[in-house]
Order: sequence, then C-alpha cells, then structure tokens
Amino acid sequence: MKRLTLICLLLAATFHLQAQERERTPIGGRPNIKGDLFLDFGFNLLNNRPDELNTRFIASRVANFYYQTQLPLGENSGLTFNPGLGFGLEKLAFQDNQTLIPDPAKGTNSSQLVPISDVYGENIRVEGNTMALNYFDIPLEIRYHANKNDYNSGFRVAVGGKIGVLYNSHSKISITDSEGLTQKVKNSQDYGLNPIRYGVYTRLGFPGFNVWGYYGLNGLFDGDQGPFGTEATQFNFGISVALF
Repeated sequence: MKRLTLICLLLAATFHLQAQERERTPIGGRPNIKGDLFLDFGFNLLNNRPDELNTRFIASRVANFYYQTQLPLGENSGLTFNPGLGFGLEKLAFQDNQTLIPDPAKGTNSSQLVPISDVYGENIRVEGNTMALNYFDIPLEIRYHANKNDYNSGFRVAVGGKIGVLYNSHSKISITDSEGLTQKVKNSQDYGLNPIRYGVYTRLGFPGFNVWGYYGLNGLFDGDQGPFGTEATQFNFGISVALF
C-alpha cells in the first residue's frame, strides 16, 4: 500500500507540473484542467457487525486516489457529471490482537477471526496487526457548483456512487517472540471477501478541500464466508485535497 501510494503521488506531482507548464495561472490559482485529482484520507468502519468484529478506529484507515473528469450538464446550470477512476486503499485493524485466517469448515475462500497467539504461539508480543483491502474503483457523481460562472472556484456539493473491484487483500502482522526475534508476516488470501463492492457517497467543500463520506450497500464478505456469518458493510469518511 505504501509503495502504491508513493507511486501515485509521484505520478500526480509529475502530471501537475506538466499541466502548469502547459497552461499558466495566476499565483494561488489552479491549472484550467477539466477535472480533479483527489487524495482522500479517512477512516474505515464496519456497520451491522457482531461485537466480536470490533476494530481499532485510528489504525483502520482509508486512502483514496481518484481522477474525475468534468462534463457540464447545461450551460451555466451549476451541474456537472463527474465520472472517474482510481484506487481505494483501506485498512482494518481488529481489536484484542486478532486476525483473519481461512476457515476449513467453509472452504478455502473464507475466514474466521482468531487470536494471533493461536497462529504464532503464546509467548509472543504483537507489535502490529492490520488487514489491507485494495480496490480499483470507478466513482460517478453529480456535482452542484454554487459559482455557476467558474466551476473551479466556490462551494460545491456532490452526490454519487462508486463500484470497486478488490484486487488485493492481505494481513500484515509483526510479532516478537520470547527470545527477542521480530518477524513481519504478510499473508495474501481471499478471506471470503466480496470481490465487488458498491455504494453511495457524498462530497462537499471547495475545489482544493472537501469532506466526504461513503456508505457501502453490499456486504464486505461474500455471503456467509466471513467470520460469524457477518453481513457487515463498510462506512468510510474523511477529508480530501485536490492536487488540481
């Protein structure tokens, strides 16, 4: 996740500099490019989950990287249609030093929640414990611009939805044993996760800064393949900055 985020940032910076060279704007202005490159930062919560599936708030983070183009819906109407694409990079951090592993009773594409000590032994100290869920997303939104003469300035509000395809999921666990040996283990599995996600979201603010929220409409896990047969859904929220 860190490598992909760094690559995205470098590509964004390069594109941003090239855009400024092509089309200069006054100091403090934005390049006149039809669209937005968003970096979203926020938190990942689970709705409709059993108490055993509690997560740690600060460690369950979200970083989205989206480009959305801008298609006006009528002259000076203030409305635009903004389709896009990008990456949704999410983490889940379960409480009480627990992690997901496959559940043999339900097959290989499944998961159960167990203490990390059940996997790596009792005499260990858990230094880190997260799950990574990485999606390729297609966001689609209708945006209203308060400034109907200049869509690159002024307050705006958007409502829409997105559909995503899960392209990678893995756990990352760091432990130290009784002899002081530290191990960092990355385990890529399907974990019974739903390969497709879809939901609705809203975004509001100004061209350079927004707040946003996303509500998943389908389950995080595929059917009853997750722990405890959960039907948990995702809820994300946070802030975003527009690189252009």
